[in-house]
Amino acid sequence: MTATVLIAYGTTNHSTAEIAETIAEVLRKENFTAAARPAREITQLTSYDAVVIGGALYAGRWHRDARRFVRHNRQALSRLPVWLFSSGPLDSSAAEQELPPVPGVLRILGRIDAREHATFGGRLAEGAKGPVARMILNSGRGGDFRDFARIEEWAAHIAADLQAMAAPSGQG
Repeated sequence: MTATVLIAYGTTNHSTAEIAETIAEVLRKENFTAAARPAREITQLTSYDAVVIGGALYAGRWHRDARRFVRHNRQALSRLPVWLFSSGPLDSSAAEQELPPVPGVLRILGRIDAREHATFGGRLAEGAKGPVARMILNSGRGGDFRDFARIEEWAAHIAADLQAMAAPSGQG
């Protein structure tokens, strides 16, 4: 039996959705059933064996849809293996070093006993929604800072963890 993994995400400008889709692709290549879906559209978790939750960072806070998803599904998430990711630094810092989760995500890690968290660079491109996004773009600080090789490596790590969990005792 193959595990079914949900990659739920909160995003405004689609950058985090593209990260979630990349994670799903890697998991599918590793023979898992994986679906990336907006967190606000998910109503139940009964058909999933594991969950990855991602949220874009805005002013040091995880995207509202990701926070609400965790709050509404806290009990179910605490019974599943869960990984968290954040996307957002608009510089190369996330590619150069491990960045700790922002305080709100750190609290979520403990509340649902998530296995781990990763921070990836973000993307802010022309046409982004919101006055703050436009201000950042107008100041010349936009761009794409996502490191897809690192994202794929992290997704492969999740796949290896899931395979180890599924291995019969004494193997693995």
